[in-house]
Order: sequence, then C-alpha cells, then structure tokens
Amino acid sequence: MHALSGSSMPRSPEDLLHPRPKRVRWTDGELTLAVGAVAGVVAEGTEDSRATRHLVAELRALGTLAREGGDEARFVLRLAAGSELPAGGYRLTVDSARATILAGDLPGLFHGACTLAQLARADRFGGAPAAGGRAPALVVPGVEIEDAPDFPHRGVMLDVSRDRVPTMETLFAIVDRLAGWKLNQLQLYMEHTFAYEGHETVWKDASPFTADEIRALDAYCIDRHIELVPNLNCFGHMHRWLKHDAYRSLAECPEGVDHPFAITREPFSLCATDPASLAFIAELLDGLLPAFTSDQVNVGLDETIDLGLGRSRAACDARGKGRVYLDYLAAVHGLVAARGKRMQFWGDIIVEYPDLVPALPRDAIAMEWGYEAGHPFAQHAAQFATSGLPFYVVPGTSSWLSITGRIPNAAANLEEAARHGLAAGAVGYLVADWGDYGHWQSLAVTWPGLLLGAGRAWNAGAGTEALADLLAHHVLHDPTGAAGRALVALGSLYLASGAHAVNGSPECFLLRFAHEPFPHPRIEGLTLAGIAATEAAIEAALTELEGHAMRAPDAALIADELRFAADLTAFACRLGRLRIGEPHGAMLASAPPRARAALAGELRPLIGRYRALWPRRSRPGGLDDSAGRLEHVAQLLAPGADGAS
Repeated sequence: MHALSGSSMPRSPEDLLHPRPKRVRWTDGELTLAVGAVAGVVAEGTEDSRATRHLVAELRALGTLAREGGDEARFVLRLAAGSELPAGGYRLTVDSARATILAGDLPGLFHGACTLAQLARADRFGGAPAAGGRAPALVVPGVEIEDAPDFPHRGVMLDVSRDRVPTMETLFAIVDRLAGWKLNQLQLYMEHTFAYEGHETVWKDASPFTADEIRALDAYCIDRHIELVPNLNCFGHMHRWLKHDAYRSLAECPEGVDHPFAITREPFSLCATDPASLAFIAELLDGLLPAFTSDQVNVGLDETIDLGLGRSRAACDARGKGRVYLDYLAAVHGLVAARGKRMQFWGDIIVEYPDLVPALPRDAIAMEWGYEAGHPFAQHAAQFATSGLPFYVVPGTSSWLSITGRIPNAAANLEEAARHGLAAGAVGYLVADWGDYGHWQSLAVTWPGLLLGAGRAWNAGAGTEALADLLAHHVLHDPTGAAGRALVALGSLYLASGAHAVNGSPECFLLRFAHEPFPHPRIEGLTLAGIAATEAAIEAALTELEGHAMRAPDAALIADELRFAADLTAFACRLGRLRIGEPHGAMLASAPPRARAALAGELRPLIGRYRALWPRRSRPGGLDDSAGRLEHVAQLLAPGADGAS
C-alpha cells in the first residue's frame, strides 16, 4: 500500500501498531478483561515503576480497573539483566492467561508497555459501547512480538524561537505522544526564548521558558524515558540578540546583512575571531545548562552565511573560511567539555570542507540535516562515518513555510534519511520541525511528519502504510478515518498546482514574498489552471473533514486549525490569481486597487482567526511578530500601498 493511502480503516491490529514492530506472530487465544474485573500490573526484577505506571494509566483510560501490583497479575513486566535482547528491545507475549513483557533494560520494558497499550487501544478503536453505555470487555489478541530500535537515539527537535513558544500543557501532551511512539530524545531549538538573568532586553516580549519550567519539563521527560537535550545556537542565527545595541558589537557585521529570516537587514552571526563572542557563549551556557540533566548540548553552528563578510574577513582571507569556522567550533567544544557536556553540532558547514572533517573533536556528534527529498544523506553520512565521527541524520516534517504541510516530501525525506543513516552507521535520527518566517503552521499540520519520523526512527525499513488511518487512530481518535484522510489531503495540496517550490509550498510563498516582484524565483510554473486545481483539492479536503468523528481531547481545536489552514491557502490562491494577471516583474502595488482592496478585506478576518487560534496552544510572545507578517501582506493590498518592503 502506498505511504499516503488509507481510504478505509485497517482490519488487523498490526496495522494500528506504530512504530511497526520488527517481528510479529499472531497466536491462538486472547486475553480478555471482563467489565469490572481488576487487572494487576506487576514488575519483576526492578523497582522502577515507569513502565508499569504508563501501562496502568493507558488501561484505565480504556475503562479497565487496572492497578499496580495485586494478586490478579494479568500483565507482567520482567526485567532480565543480561538478556540477549538488544538495548531498548523487548519481547511481548499475550495468551489467554496474561500478557508478559521481557526486556534487558528499563527502556525496553517501557517500549513493550507502549506496544501492549497500543494493542489494547486497537480493540477499543471504533468499538461500540456495551449495554448501559459502559465500555465492553477488553480483548487483547494472542501474539508474540520481538522488537528493538534501529537507531539508539530517536528524537524530535521543535523550533520554539520563530515565533511559537508552546504552553507547558502543549509540551506535556507532545511528550506523552512521542514517548508512546518510542522516541527517546527531545530538543527545543532556542535563540532568545529562555529567560536568561540579566538579558531581559532580548526575551522580555518572547514569553520565554524559565529555568523552573525547563526543570519541570526535564523531569516529565525522564519519567517517560526521554532525554531533554538543551539546544542553543552559538554562532549564526543570533540576530534576535545582535540587533540590540547592547550586543551589536559582537556581530560579524554590526551594520547588518540581508538574511532569509527577516525582511530588514540585521546582524546575523557572532564574530568568530572576537574572544568576546566566546565569553558571551560561555555566559549563556552557564545560564542554560543547569536547568537540564542531559549530558549533551546542541550548539548549532549552522548557516553561518555572513562568515568572512565583516570583521573576520582578514582571518578568512589568511587562513581560509573553513579553518576559521573549525577553530571557532573547537573553541565552543572546549566550553562545552569544560562544563561536562558532549557537543552536538549541525554538520552543514563542515561538509563543505571534507579535508577538515578528520580534525573535528572526536567526541563531538555531527548532525547531518537535509529537508528535501533527494538530499545527499548517503554522501554526507559517508564523510562522517569514514572519519569515525559519530553522527545523526536529521530529516524534517516539511511543515514549515507550507501552511498545510508537504507530506509526500516529508515521507520521502524521512525514508531516505533512515535508509542511508542506518547503512552508514548513524547513532541517531532526529526529526526537525522548524518555524521559519512566523511559524504559520499549526501543531495539527506538524503531526503527520512527527508520526512518520517516529516510525522510521524505530524501524527504518517498515514503510509508512495507511498514513491517514494511523493519524486517525494515534492523533485524531477518529473511528471514521475521515479526519486522517482530510489531513493527508491538505498535506498534499502543494502538489495540486503543478508549480515548483523548494523548502515550502507555492501558496505560502505567494504570501511570504508578496512584497517582491512577480513571477518570483521561489515559485516556478504557477498557472491559473494549477490554482483552480488547488482550490478544488481544498474543497474536497474540507468536505472529507466534515465527516469526521474525532474524539481526541483537542478535537475541536484540530478541526479549527485545519479549517483555518485550508482557508488561508485558499486566500493565497486568490492572491495568486491576481498576481498572475500582472505584467511580468510587476510589484503588487500595480494590481487594480479595487481587486487589492477586496483581498485585503478577506485577509483581515483571517488574521483575526489566526490571532484567536494562537493562544490555544502557544504563549503570547511571538504572536505580534508572526501575525505581523500576514498584516504586512494586508498593508501591501490596501489602497495607497506602494509595494515597498
């Protein structure tokens, strides 16, 4: 079955397990829990209760009277030190008497409990209530499962700097779901969204995380076998700091540069040859790291687009840009090592200098990232593998700069990263979700990429069959499957027009680059016929969505998020119709004033809906910046606008 198919709900419980186990054998007999029966969950060989607490909570959510301990032990979790099972692996057996999980370590016990909970949920999914409205008896099919992860480190990186800073409630819910999918690492990409003491100027309007909040999240993750890894960019992407006068002197180009993450010129990177830059990073690390228990830290060091263009020019001319970059990386590594941490860093710059890869610190971990289908994971991974340097592969959700997502691209990108990463010996698989240019995409749009990535991180070769049904079961709780099909349809809209765009959708780019001449080089091949096809696809997806019966706790919010995403994409199509009618190379201001005014009138209520949706998952900081990018489009459309940026 194709990765994006799934027109009807799967019939086998195995089809609803995610990630898909390595080996499954169905057996005769089934474990039945009668209504009102007490089911004991016991752990043998360990006093750690994380796995048993997780399983009890899941069984109780299904209406059973599960409890830890007790004489009626129907669920046995057995830790067998020295087991032949791989790290994180487990063996699950279900028969008519009990369900037994065997593992050689605590993460393996937890992973087995997650699979067992999914088997139990599969029985409930779409089932009719018993007489009196009570849940029917719970039936878990007889099965033997042996399973283990392909990648030791399996994680997600969420962008919490541009511009969405999630509420703690939102983060806790995300962690619960990621843990259930057997992921064991979470990173929050931070630029200016941590409340550093003495740096209020930078974060005062960002609704930042406090140290106490990070400690609470760290503890919540630990309780679910997830490592919360600190993530702080220490070179490029420092414009949120450097644009302020108090920090401008640290910049490579204090006068500013053009960069793709803002409309106006701003300083972007720290100066690699200024010792004050390292002293500044040391101060930030000392403020951030004590809130985390992880022994790792991701220091970024990616996209240093202005290196050598300003204050480091002479050094780069004398020693070479690659050597200047490597020397700065080594200095940051020294700061990290002095604090007892292991450094992760983005690998995009150093792969441009393959002769320097062997000179990297041997305990550093390279993060090989790429977000388009066809990214050269095999080539870059081979460079790190040959040098003996440990590395992760880092694909993405493809949700950013898309409004409704780019699921087919994500599916291909995630599969390629898993296949080539596994072949080259990657020690980790991290799924990135970015928020470029305002983080217009909602969490509902991000879930498909996270779900697909979790599946690949555990079982690289399993495939992604029936994505719509997996979403309906694991995210949307919709027994009809309609919401899953609608979400997949919306995530494929970017293909309908036939236009070509990289790292984003044509419809999003119509809004993102509204202030620039049209046609735009980031949108190739847009036609009126393609726009009409996109509009028809939007209507079909919305029609599918209307048939949903979502039971997720946030079902109403998900429906609102998807309808808004569809409506904003439809608006972008109407803007595209207007721009296609302009002379080649024209600015938006040259379009007929009446048509512009009409579109401005349509956009402003959409911006109001966007502002109303934001606080339901995100903190107020960042909203004005994010919504302001849409308001900028409305201003360009307003009568009298000159189209200047």
